[in-house]
Amino acid sequence: MDDWAVRMTVQEPGIGSETLIEGVMATIRQRIAGRALTPGAKLPSIRAFAKTMRVSKSTIVEAYERLVGEGAIRSRPGAGFFVSAPLAPLSLAEIGPRLDRAVDPLWVSREALETGDGVLKPGCGWLPPSWMPEAALRRALKSAARIEAGALTDYGTPLGHGPLRQLLARRLGEHGVVASPEQIILTESGTQAIDLICRLLLEPGDTVLVDDPCYFNFHALLRAHRAKVVSVPYTSSGPDLEKFSEVLTEHRPRLYITNSALHNPTGATLSPVVAHRLLKLAEQAGLTIVEDDIFADFENAPAPRLAAFDGLDRVVQIGSFSKTLSASMRCGFIAAPHDWIEGLVDLKIATTFGGPNLSAELVFTMLKDGSYRKHMEALRQRLARAMADTAARLKGIDITPWIEPHAGMFLWCRLPDGIDAAAVAQRALQQEIVLAPGNVFSHSATASSFMRFNVSQCDDDRLFRVLPTIMRHYSG
Repeated sequence: MDDWAVRMTVQEPGIGSETLIEGVMATIRQRIAGRALTPGAKLPSIRAFAKTMRVSKSTIVEAYERLVGEGAIRSRPGAGFFVSAPLAPLSLAEIGPRLDRAVDPLWVSREALETGDGVLKPGCGWLPPSWMPEAALRRALKSAARIEAGALTDYGTPLGHGPLRQLLARRLGEHGVVASPEQIILTESGTQAIDLICRLLLEPGDTVLVDDPCYFNFHALLRAHRAKVVSVPYTSSGPDLEKFSEVLTEHRPRLYITNSALHNPTGATLSPVVAHRLLKLAEQAGLTIVEDDIFADFENAPAPRLAAFDGLDRVVQIGSFSKTLSASMRCGFIAAPHDWIEGLVDLKIATTFGGPNLSAELVFTMLKDGSYRKHMEALRQRLARAMADTAARLKGIDITPWIEPHAGMFLWCRLPDGIDAAAVAQRALQQEIVLAPGNVFSHSATASSFMRFNVSQCDDDRLFRVLPTIMRHYSG
């Protein structure tokens, strides 16, 4: 009756129920893979298969249910279980680098997100998994399992988790930003925070000012909002104020999106003098500023904040925990003027309905129990060592840091004369290395000789063997 089933002596002393279930599942998978079970074939009844496999009926029930969940088999009520239709074969091209993709603002993100674990990613914008607080995250997950059922299953309130917003208000105060919990709205990420602000304030065709260079996803997001983008050169102490004033007069931008502390990609820090002058220009021009402060916790000493000097009048600040805790556990926030909050809440409901309640609970747990503080203290030290080591190794192959940042994870570097960073990045991709060429950050396309390096992703010797070879190829 069940001649295709492999007899397994699974009821040996010491073997747990999980092992028994996995053994049954493995037997069925093997028979499907070996074509002994073809699409549409009926599996044995639970009673018959339990007898054949010498396991309990509950073991077969659980194995079948898990295989249904995987899509390997399907259930027909009253008829039994059947093998599902085969999946389309997985092409290796789908999991490897896309070598033919144009180098645009989404190039680095697509390559870093879509390629496998074996690919080096010094061009990505996040920390390696081994640098993240895995043990603390697991403890927080266990703690979350004990919270009330509503927090596990219900939508979050429109503003988001109340205790976390209270804690965020205190944390913002440490940087001089005075915001009540009612001025803070939780989001799923820093990117969603900017998206909501753009939805609130922009119409297609409105002009938005960005730094040159700036985080490449600003370009992509603004393109999605059909905004007109203009840029101003960024210096080691902030935007070039003379050019900034000229752009305000000529283009009358609606928004300015920037990082004040640990600027992405340059690692520069806004100076107090530039901050004050910039705010005066913004006031005169009626300009609203979005201050992206997602790298705040990487700082060793707090830098000036536009939102602190301005008092959340025409500056709105955003943040997130994707870079410091987990990119999988989505939690960001907006700190904004009181009269913005109702509009942002309406947009949040319209676009995502409720907030990520469970993620907020996890972040709150790690902030209040001290594990986040301890993680960041260790992380800042580790990044400082990686910054010094990576800068030295890059200089050794004639790649020169524009500045040496006080903290953070990014080095903005100049390649040797005559070498195009995009060409180097495309060739490096063939060697399974994802780099971040300068012009993906530059709206004016004036950074072709620059490249951004994430120092936390630069500890593999292969990077420093491959780069000199590629650069020699292009230096002629």
